[in-house]
Amino acid sequence: MVLYGNMTGPQRSWPWWRWVLTGLNALALALSVYLSWLHLADGPAIGCSGGSGCEQVLSSRWSTIAGVLPVSGLAAGTYLAMLAASFFVGPATAAPVRRLAWGAMLVVVGAAAGSAVWFTILQKWVIGAFCPYCTATHITGLLLAALVVWRAPRQFEDGATATRRVIGPLPAIGLALVGLTFAGGLAACQVVLAPPPVYLAGESPESLSAVDACDVPLVGSPDALYVVTLLFDYKCPHCQPLHFLLDETIRRYGGKLAFALCPSPLNSQCNPYVARDVDAYKNSCELAKVGLAVWVASRETFPAFDRWMFSFESGDRWRPRSLDAARAKAVELVGQAEFETAWADPWIDRYLQTCVRVYGQTIQGGSGGVPRLVFGSRWVIPKTYNADDLIVILNDSLTVPEP
Repeated sequence: MVLYGNMTGPQRSWPWWRWVLTGLNALALALSVYLSWLHLADGPAIGCSGGSGCEQVLSSRWSTIAGVLPVSGLAAGTYLAMLAASFFVGPATAAPVRRLAWGAMLVVVGAAAGSAVWFTILQKWVIGAFCPYCTATHITGLLLAALVVWRAPRQFEDGATATRRVIGPLPAIGLALVGLTFAGGLAACQVVLAPPPVYLAGESPESLSAVDACDVPLVGSPDALYVVTLLFDYKCPHCQPLHFLLDETIRRYGGKLAFALCPSPLNSQCNPYVARDVDAYKNSCELAKVGLAVWVASRETFPAFDRWMFSFESGDRWRPRSLDAARAKAVELVGQAEFETAWADPWIDRYLQTCVRVYGQTIQGGSGGVPRLVFGSRWVIPKTYNADDLIVILNDSLTVPEP
């Protein structure tokens, strides 16, 4: 039993655990609101650079319900409701209202704890990456659950019924389990309604231009049983995370899979299938040629250049390399004379035209865009966040056999 006889008014209404409860609640609410704002603004979180674990989690299809409602928005509403209820659990509040407030908080923390476990499982075993903001929110939710479940049965009504609990131990546990059931419903909705890892897919009615795996830039072995063509642009933000999934996917296939790199700049200077140029893809054609010149000059050096083009060195998100920076890096890797000789090789323009032709053959209903994966007559624009998603796309949409 908690006795209030020796406490002053403020101490009686606001003991230490209520301050802790309010502080944790405010922290969880602030984090949830921040993550919701990031979703609406489609911007990067502070310290979450392109390709980072944080970016992978926040951009994954598990960050929403049915691809529409952000789960951080649900969390913000949950913690706001809990914060409101926490102001009515003190001894100055009428007993029926206190009982209702404690009951509401128990249900809410049960849902928060269940959701924390669910999203931790997703980050660990499904997405394969952790978001520090999400993890901090989940830990806060678990601490709130422990505090509320511990304190609820210890609260007693004053006056003639001083020995009567506001809410008993068994009802407290039962209400928390109700909240856990709600969390289970959320998890089920996400599994059932999760958007597929494919944005757009199709099959070309005509024979697609073939590329020779032994004579083009490749990630993997030219002797691989399955060679998938990857259309990309060095200035494409969606191509950047996909590039960093290729090695892991090839490893899962035990070397039976390779990706032929086929630059398809989204710029009408070299791609007639682009109807309107935008500043974001300015110099895309030249960047593609720089990469191909590095490959012509030194096939062994090309992977280092390709990784550098999609890596980041500072800031909170990936930014495309400038043309001057790309040229300087190419010269640094292969040498000035070798680069200039390779730059003049007519093969570069021929291969670029081949890649652009494949791009044009896989446009459906005017839907362009990269990255684009091509295997046989099938093609797909992926929306993938990890190697598991990519393997599903390869198998289901492109009919590449499972590893």
